[in-house]
Amino acid sequence: MRVLITGSNGFIGKNLAVRLGELEGYEVIGFDKEDSLSDLRERVEHADSVVHLAGVNRPANIKEFAEGNADLTARLCEFISSTGRNIPLILSSSIQAERANPYGESKRAAEEVVEELARRTGNPVAIYRLPNVFGKWSRPNYNSVVATFCHNIANDLPIQINDRAAQLSLVYVDDVIAEFISSLGKVAPGVRQGRVEPVYSIDLGELAAQIEAFKNCRDSLVSERVGTGLVRALYATYVSYLPPDKFTYHLPRHGDDRGVFVEMLKTQDSGQFSFFTARPGITRGGHYHHTKTEKFLVIKGAARFGFRHIVTNERYEVFTSSDKPQVVETVPGWTHDITNVGDGEMVVMLWANEIFDRNRPDTIASKV
Repeated sequence: MRVLITGSNGFIGKNLAVRLGELEGYEVIGFDKEDSLSDLRERVEHADSVVHLAGVNRPANIKEFAEGNADLTARLCEFISSTGRNIPLILSSSIQAERANPYGESKRAAEEVVEELARRTGNPVAIYRLPNVFGKWSRPNYNSVVATFCHNIANDLPIQINDRAAQLSLVYVDDVIAEFISSLGKVAPGVRQGRVEPVYSIDLGELAAQIEAFKNCRDSLVSERVGTGLVRALYATYVSYLPPDKFTYHLPRHGDDRGVFVEMLKTQDSGQFSFFTARPGITRGGHYHHTKTEKFLVIKGAARFGFRHIVTNERYEVFTSSDKPQVVETVPGWTHDITNVGDGEMVVMLWANEIFDRNRPDTIASKV
């Protein structure tokens, strides 16, 4: 399928073009503001479907709203009609089309143009009234407030909030792209109102606080809950605005004659990740926990884990090495230690089910 993307160098256009390029069976035909109307006519003739993203939302002159939204859409529909073929058309509109402002009126006029094309020719049309779209490659101070906040906070610049309680409706660019691609193969004759889901709701104050929290986690090492939903999408967006010289950050390093200990990542409700080293013959640990549990993975060298039940004195030992990845768990009520039994440095990855609390360490010294 040859997919013509108007606005192919814009925020959504770049994301769509990249995703289509990853899939078999699609060829992207680009059209952007540097191209002419004759270029558009020619590219429509070669297209099997069109995703119309090009438009104007922050013009220097108010008349550009009509020119960049309604008028360009009218020419696009004229070119589709002149081919004598039905070319499925996806129109990216805006929830502003419901409002009486110059931008909204120009978007509604664009909708009416494609609706007329569908009525007159039966050409398949899907109209998506998108709320605020956010994600990587969005232009700060242009496409969305999310882009502006992420860019500024990631680059240590101030943000401005006039009304912290103002509500935003947001959709994530990956969800937009997935819906558009799904729609490409099933746009039926006539007009269909498309919808991108999920739609997230958040106020400006909450949005700013969440993005600030992403920045602060480098100091606290406590990650936000970035695995699902809006927070996942916002975090991916925030990180995309980090300049290359901020791709890395340093961690506290604690060392003595035994080796080093480094905490890497802490979570709000699923513990923390660390690693430590030990020189040959060195034993670390020698304590037990009442509730805390841990998982150890030797990623370099060889180790002997020793265990003793603190009530029955039953003993047990485990030998493991990096040659055969094996997780060793500590069990409440069993004191434990780990000894480097190899010839070189031992490196061990450690997960504990809770963040270490110096006031309530649940770590009681006891020899194995």
